[in-house]
Amino acid sequence: MVQSPSLVNPQSPFKIMKIYVTDQTGKEHELEGLEGWRVMEIIRDYGLPIKAECGGACCCATCHVYVDGAWQDKLFPPRDDEIDMLDEAPDLEDNSRLSCQIIMSEELDGLKLTLSESARP
Repeated sequence: MVQSPSLVNPQSPFKIMKIYVTDQTGKEHELEGLEGWRVMEIIRDYGLPIKAECGGACCCATCHVYVDGAWQDKLFPPRDDEIDMLDEAPDLEDNSRLSCQIIMSEELDGLKLTLSESARP
C-alpha cells in the first residue's frame, strides 16, 4: 500500500479521515480527507488517475468507482440522477457509485473503493 503524503492541514479543526483507494493497476493508496469533502475531490487532489470531468455536478460518469462490499450499506442510496449517469458507464457493476456523490463523514472513515477503468484519464 502506498501511503500518500498528507494534503490536509494538521491544524484543521475538522477530523481527518482515511480512505483506501485501489487504482486501475491494483495499487492501494491511503488518502486523508475531511468531513464534507467529496470522495472524488480527495482522489483528484492526491493525483490519482481519475477524470472527474464535471467537477462533481453529477453530469458525467468519469469518477466511477467500485465500493468495497463491507462499505456499501454505509453509503446513502444513490439518487436518480446518479443512477442515470452510472447507466452511461461501460464497466457498471452492482457496487458502482460516482465518487462525486459520496460525501466524507465519520461513518465513512476507512472507506475502501477501487477506481474503474472508465474513470482513467
